[in-house]
Amino acid sequence: MSSETPFQIDVPDEKLATLRAKLELATFPDELEDAGWKYGSPLADMKRLTERWRNEYDWRKHEKEINEELPMFTRDIDVDGFGALNIHYVHKKSESVDAIPLLFYHGWPGSFLEVRKILPLLTASAPEHPSFHVVALSLPGYGFSEAPRKQGFGIDQYAEVAHKLMIALGYNEYVTQGGDWGGIITRRMASVYGGRHIKAWHTNFPIPEPPSWKSPLFFLSCLLSPWSAEEKAGIERTTWFRTKGFGYNTQQSTQPQTLGYSLADSPVGLLGWIYEKLVLWTDNYNWSDDEVLTWISLYWFSRAGPAASLRIYFELRGDCEDLGRNPTIPMGASFFPKDLIVLPAAWLRKLNNVVFESHHKTGGHFAAIERPEELVQDVRKMFAKGSPVFAIVPGRTGYA
Repeated sequence: MSSETPFQIDVPDEKLATLRAKLELATFPDELEDAGWKYGSPLADMKRLTERWRNEYDWRKHEKEINEELPMFTRDIDVDGFGALNIHYVHKKSESVDAIPLLFYHGWPGSFLEVRKILPLLTASAPEHPSFHVVALSLPGYGFSEAPRKQGFGIDQYAEVAHKLMIALGYNEYVTQGGDWGGIITRRMASVYGGRHIKAWHTNFPIPEPPSWKSPLFFLSCLLSPWSAEEKAGIERTTWFRTKGFGYNTQQSTQPQTLGYSLADSPVGLLGWIYEKLVLWTDNYNWSDDEVLTWISLYWFSRAGPAASLRIYFELRGDCEDLGRNPTIPMGASFFPKDLIVLPAAWLRKLNNVVFESHHKTGGHFAAIERPEELVQDVRKMFAKGSPVFAIVPGRTGYA
């Protein structure tokens, strides 16, 4: 494993020129009358965003702000059977020497940038709440992390990369937080590395196993118990996602290379593909145009290109069908009503060691962006004085 190398984003001028040239040549499809969001990203939004991206958006301004706000590094991580991958990550320590090491893992269509709002909150040192040393890596093939070059890079490899990074940074014992793929991967990490290394895990993307005849009494109790208004709304949201919002997943998990040609060649195609998710997967979050364009630009300028980010769906599709054994270490879960899978919390508690649970009135899939204060408050409460997992990382209470 190599030493740590400081990293700054510095997109070559030629790439900026190529992007602008492609935007100049953009061709838009027609649109049915009064289509709105029914058929996908609206034409008016796409034209407005493309125009701004081409003529007004200042990448260098946002690049400079990211470089100034986020302490970034790269390091080679050896992955069994796949060789060394150069991994990009954010690493910021709290001023509190007893801060709790926390790994933050993002998903798709996110990036390391999702840690931006919560980083100063998590690392803040105060007598009222615990603080954290935070590591937020770019998934292999995302952002500025190198992509795998061989087939079969699955959930165990994504887990291995993150764990080895934490060990390399001197964090032999730590906790995790993640949503989307980050929630699924840290779940596996909790199973594989839980106890000895990972002491507890928190997710804002809890995926409970539905009741079955494996536990007949629990299954019957669920059948006989009426759902609450919150649970009904969650089932409706989950049904919407499965029936009207899941097409992207089918494509990316079966033929990612075919889709990849379009996303790698057309910035407008990339914008339309991801912008739809940014809007429909959030709870009326007010995205600014520049916020959207910075998000998309990180995919366009990513080290491996946007197509590489799709392959995780192909490689992990079997893992998602069978998530494996449930972790036994303490778990925390934050439920946001407009997430994509919102199932009854009782299902989660049945098979997991849930020590903290929070239900929010608003918020969607990108909690760290939409509701950063609420998400951080949940993580703080989970590890605060008086909680079941207070001081669970030996020698690190989190308090100044």
